[in-house]
Amino acid sequence: MKQIPKHILECAKRIKYLFLDVDGVLTDGKLYFGKSGEELKVFNVKDGQGIRLLQDKGIKVGIISARKSDIVTQRANELDISPIFQGEKDKASKLQEFIISQSLKLNQIAFLGDDLPDLRTIKMVGLGLCVADSSEQVIKSAAWKTENNGGHGAVREVAELILTAQEKLSSSLDEYL
Repeated sequence: MKQIPKHILECAKRIKYLFLDVDGVLTDGKLYFGKSGEELKVFNVKDGQGIRLLQDKGIKVGIISARKSDIVTQRANELDISPIFQGEKDKASKLQEFIISQSLKLNQIAFLGDDLPDLRTIKMVGLGLCVADSSEQVIKSAAWKTENNGGHGAVREVAELILTAQEKLSSSLDEYL
């Protein structure tokens, strides 16, 4: 992992919840359709492992997406991700509503996005992040950009960033050694 600026580590220390966009973050952003019109998505198992590492250390993970997909629900259920907000055109408002309902603070929330529908949310939360292949406007607005593209381990990078900042990464890896 690249050198993480001190101010990013300070923000990441406070994170209790990581919210993820789906298309372009958990996937490579391509939309695949089968012969019968069914939607297909490809997820990276390294990202799934990163989500598990966070959850094992008490950091919750949620999804907020503008699109709706049964495949996303299935993957989220496999990884015990909750909440799952789909079909949300105004992600920032939905996330603000959730934060209030859970008595959280904005500085306890990280969000990883990639494109224009994510801009307001990235700017709103305590740690606004983007994947390497994000749109230029998102890159300019995010506090930190991953080295990996969406769907290619970017979520894992963010998980390791948060765990490093909270001094939990070493103990997360101990069970695998």
